[in-house]
Amino acid sequence: MIKLLLDYVLVAITADDERLDAMFAALADRTRRDIVVRLSQGEATVKELAAPYPMSLQAVSQHIGVLERCGLVSRGRHRQTRPCRLEPQVLEAAVSWIEDSRRVWAERMDRLETHLTHLHERRQR
Repeated sequence: MIKLLLDYVLVAITADDERLDAMFAALADRTRRDIVVRLSQGEATVKELAAPYPMSLQAVSQHIGVLERCGLVSRGRHRQTRPCRLEPQVLEAAVSWIEDSRRVWAERMDRLETHLTHLHERRQR
């Protein structure tokens, strides 16, 4: 029973890590970050998202595909168009990971500062 539980936890951790890897890889590109910022203001078509860039609709569509595969963007249907929309809840996993990492590193830095203060005080004696 415990082995099954551990296997389940390891699979869940691996799946979460893979989703985070995909999201951070997608957000490593400036164009995709710009698209996410634009979609945070509301839905947009590929043509609308492509307007500010000197690239083809196909290239922008490929960027959107990367964002779709990691879950940050979805496409709906509205008449003949397929507007893209941001899925902000997916960003929560990244925000949670960043906050957890920030907290861990802040604690480590606090311990280091305490240790260095003690070393400095001992040298002053």
